[in-house]
Amino acid sequence: MDELHAMCAAGLKRVIQEKRIGVEELTRSYLRQIEQYDIAGGLNTIAQLNPAVLDQARQQDAGFVDRNLPLFGLPILVKDNIDVAGLRTTAGSLALNDNVALTDAPVIANLRRSGALILGKTNMTEFANYTARNMPNGYSSRGGKVRSAYNRSKDPGGSSTGSAVAVSAGFCAAAIGTDTLFSILGCAVENGVVGLKPPHKALSAEGIVPIAHTLDSAGPLTRTFLDALLVYAGMRGVAFQETTPTPPSELRIAVNIFDRDQVSQAQLAYYEALFHRLRAAGAEFSEIIQPSVPYLGDIMRCEFRHDLEDYLAQSTASLKTLEDIIRFYESNPKRMMQYGISSLKSALIGATGQLDDAAYLKAMTERERIRSRVFNELSQYDACIMTGPTNIMHFVGLPCLALKLCMASDNTPRGVILYGADENKLYMAALAIENYCLQVLPPEL
Repeated sequence: MDELHAMCAAGLKRVIQEKRIGVEELTRSYLRQIEQYDIAGGLNTIAQLNPAVLDQARQQDAGFVDRNLPLFGLPILVKDNIDVAGLRTTAGSLALNDNVALTDAPVIANLRRSGALILGKTNMTEFANYTARNMPNGYSSRGGKVRSAYNRSKDPGGSSTGSAVAVSAGFCAAAIGTDTLFSILGCAVENGVVGLKPPHKALSAEGIVPIAHTLDSAGPLTRTFLDALLVYAGMRGVAFQETTPTPPSELRIAVNIFDRDQVSQAQLAYYEALFHRLRAAGAEFSEIIQPSVPYLGDIMRCEFRHDLEDYLAQSTASLKTLEDIIRFYESNPKRMMQYGISSLKSALIGATGQLDDAAYLKAMTERERIRSRVFNELSQYDACIMTGPTNIMHFVGLPCLALKLCMASDNTPRGVILYGADENKLYMAALAIENYCLQVLPPEL
């Protein structure tokens, strides 16, 4: 990968501001990279490109847009479950192939107001991996299979696969994904990029094909955590207070050891090496146990139909109900049901769609109870590092993020996931911890 396509968003912003590269020139460079490695090279990250993007880039070069905007001139790709005016929003499903967005989702409108260019839409796991339990990550009936830029046979992780692989392959300055349960974070750690899932309700969910409003959030996928904060601020439409790294000697880090025996010895060794470097710089560590909880499935099953039909009612899609969508799948079994539709059927048959199910009400009651306990446990720490599989951060709506950790022995990247109770303290800690992670090399395309 050449130097330009390996640059972080903050670095690209600087060279654009200094007029060392034009916005149209940068955009054309990404389009050539996509043509060579995504289309001809088979990575298959792109669902559709924005046909107006070069005209919009020329307008920026011509001075019709304020050059001082925080994301001025940065071409960004967007997961195909987020509305971008004039482009299809399909969530990877042929059932929504006629759904052309009339307006931008608020997070996209904010990105544009911040000066970003929308380069296009990315392929994803169908319905954000809520179609069937055994559907492979990155597969959809509309887009086919997204492949890792590091190893074409490697699992690309999560449902925001197109966005994560596009960043790793140098197809954009940054990309936008969505996360219900590790769909940004899982993609980030598998593809050598940084991912951020903001706290619950920090960003608008309007104009996004949902799974569950209690668990969903859009968020950025970038090359550095500073880039993630830059793009996140653009998505919010509100600038952050200045965020600087916490001095390492002041870091107080919790390590969640729940189910750590489910993690490979190699991955645990990568974590321990990071902890050793941070301890040497003065950081303090404590072990805690915050286990997974069994309620996320009930929340997703009960909110999916309700939330999806609310989205469809406002959309241009001809299919307006979950029952319509299931009927479409069943009428095209060869093309649409290669992996079944167990999740879709569960949401139709196993829930009322009215958010009055006993299992749902119990899950939401438990969420409030457990949320209070988790916040109390985390209040004394800057960040908590996940070393074994847990869903607790998603269940209670905490901000969480993935950093690039190191290269594994098979020359693929590894990552580390952090979460915390205090958003600003977590981000300051992440900026510091990122400096103690090892270099992750870009893929050899």
